[in-house]
Amino acid sequence: MDKIIKEKISADHLFYVSLKYTKTSEVIINLILRWTTMMDYSFERILQHAKKKKMIKSIPNSPKPKIDLLRELFKGKKEVMDTIELYDMFRRIDELKKESEGEFRKNVALKVYYKGEVVKVNLDKLKEYSIILEKFINYLKQFLSS
Repeated sequence: MDKIIKEKISADHLFYVSLKYTKTSEVIINLILRWTTMMDYSFERILQHAKKKKMIKSIPNSPKPKIDLLRELFKGKKEVMDTIELYDMFRRIDELKKESEGEFRKNVALKVYYKGEVVKVNLDKLKEYSIILEKFINYLKQFLSS
């Protein structure tokens, strides 16, 4: 859990401090990568706990089977499902086509071409993502303490 909290603190710093002063798409990408790492650690920890509680028999090694297993285990939990949807885009951020918009300005944004759509990742969208991840971390703490 320490690794997860450490990543969250780093991501929060990028979001609330670095992005506020630099306003570049590079900071947005770094924030998304930081959140991705945090989710990787979280999903691994959830699966370890589920195995300990005998909810699953084994933990898959590659990301796709892990995500499929998490979808199956937590299909009724909105916090986990929303986070998995974000994770799906976030983990591909390096290979997706991206365009910067309004750099060094208040309305800095990153246009990401994902699943045939254009996702405009601006400050408002990042706040939405932050809220989703905050709810997920709270759920994670509850789940791990059970």
